[in-house]
This record gives sequence, structure tokens and C-alpha cells, in this order.
Amino acid sequence: MDPTDLPALPAAERARVLAQFVDADGALHTMPTKHTKRLVVLDHVAQVFEPGVVYPELEVNTALRRFHPDVAALRRYLVENGFLEREANRYWRSGGRVEV
Repeated sequence: MDPTDLPALPAAERARVLAQFVDADGALHTMPTKHTKRLVVLDHVAQVFEPGVVYPELEVNTALRRFHPDVAALRRYLVENGFLEREANRYWRSGGRVEV
């Protein structure tokens, strides 16, 4: 599954996956090993970044800390799976659902 396929997933299925891996306070307690579920979780995390905005790494780390203390791993997952792009310690959202 590609991040662009996420809008095709029913909202109830996305909510079920998130309930398995995200605590009530929004913190990620574990990263799914199954790729499809991982994409759902990463899409949820990517929603904190506005499309079209370029973020310095420090700001990305601050935003990701609310989900998990290992921000480097979370950043890497987001970049490797096409949710964020990176160049010269600057990041921007490049995938995931866009709420309108």
C-alpha cells in the first residue's frame, strides 16, 4: 500500500487500527509491524504537519515528541514511507490524507 491509497480505507478501519497502537492521550505505544497498519499510524502522525510548510528539524522533533520519545525513528519512518521529505535538515509533508 502506498500513502496515496489511505483515503480508500474506511474511517472505521483507520480508527480500529489507531485504537490498537495509539493511547487515549495520543501517544504511540508501539509501531505496527504490518505495513498497512504502519501506514495508518504514520498518516495519523503526519497530520500534525501542514502541507506546503517547511519545518526545521527542531520543530519536527518537538511535534513528534508528543507521539513518542524516539523522534529520530519516527522521522525516519515518516520519510521512508513517503509522508515527509527531507533536505538540509528541513522537512515538509509530502504524503498522507489531506483533510478538507
